[in-house]
Amino acid sequence: MSKILISGINGFIGSNLAEFLINMGHTVSGIVRKTSDLSFLSGLKVELFEGDITIPNTLSEPLKDQDIVIHAAGLASDWGPYRRFYTVNVEGTQNMARAAAAGGVKRFVHISTVALHGFHNQRHVDESFAMANTIFPYNETKKLAERWLFEFAESTAMEITAVRPGNVFGPKDHTFIEKYLKALQKGKGAYVDRGRHWTCPTYIENLTDGIAKACFNKRAAKEAFIITDGLQINWKEFTESFCAVLGIEAPHLSIPYNIAYAAAWLMESVYKIFRISRPPLLTRYRISNGGRDYHFSIKKAEQLLGYRPHVPFGQAVRRTVAWYRKR
Repeated sequence: MSKILISGINGFIGSNLAEFLINMGHTVSGIVRKTSDLSFLSGLKVELFEGDITIPNTLSEPLKDQDIVIHAAGLASDWGPYRRFYTVNVEGTQNMARAAAAGGVKRFVHISTVALHGFHNQRHVDESFAMANTIFPYNETKKLAERWLFEFAESTAMEITAVRPGNVFGPKDHTFIEKYLKALQKGKGAYVDRGRHWTCPTYIENLTDGIAKACFNKRAAKEAFIITDGLQINWKEFTESFCAVLGIEAPHLSIPYNIAYAAAWLMESVYKIFRISRPPLLTRYRISNGGRDYHFSIKKAEQLLGYRPHVPFGQAVRRTVAWYRKR
């Protein structure tokens, strides 16, 4: 069994990953800040170190004597200043990787994102597809971080692997699915282009299994892997599946992509003028995600890692709704 440290262990992905690895028999620890909410870690046998990925001198002690580091901490948002994203997603990743290499860590697994490929209205995109230039700070900084990591891999004995999840959902997801289901229940849901565009749902238990495989498979070194549920599903089908389990009517309202994108641009402009820190109701990132085919192939993960999404979509929906009702 291995000693594994997770940055961002108290978050949605990090806490689910910690539970998964503990159940596999591994010793799990994590880095948290003084102000971190630790409620997701309740009942889990983890050792916590106080640190901050943006402050290098807080990382050397936690990263000593670890076999594997999973870097799940980051700023994942569709709103905010570029500099903030760069500090966390690029400089924070560099700090973690350097400290891990200096501490003798054998493998560094970076949690990246399929968003670095951009929103091209493409289906079956794989890892070789170009990392697009976009207007979104999240996409751009995650792209820079992953590129730097693989350059760094050439100068260190530490093995580096990247996992690029799709649109992750499941229990403990307060960022996306909780807000989405709440809006549907209130009758505020709407589609872009009648919900016909393909999406890339990634149930959290399937993702944690994929990450674990990337931790231990020898063939994963210096490789990036897209991890999704492997479905050919559009936003209408995705939404109707949740509405059926919730026992509510699915949305009827649909907005054409061009109109929705223009409305998002206008909202963003107003928020920037008045320096409003919270995100507007519509952002161009959200409209691009829902208004373009945003679909990816998991063939590489299947072939090299032996990855298979083990939780079927229907079961994933039921488990997520059960959590949502009890939250």
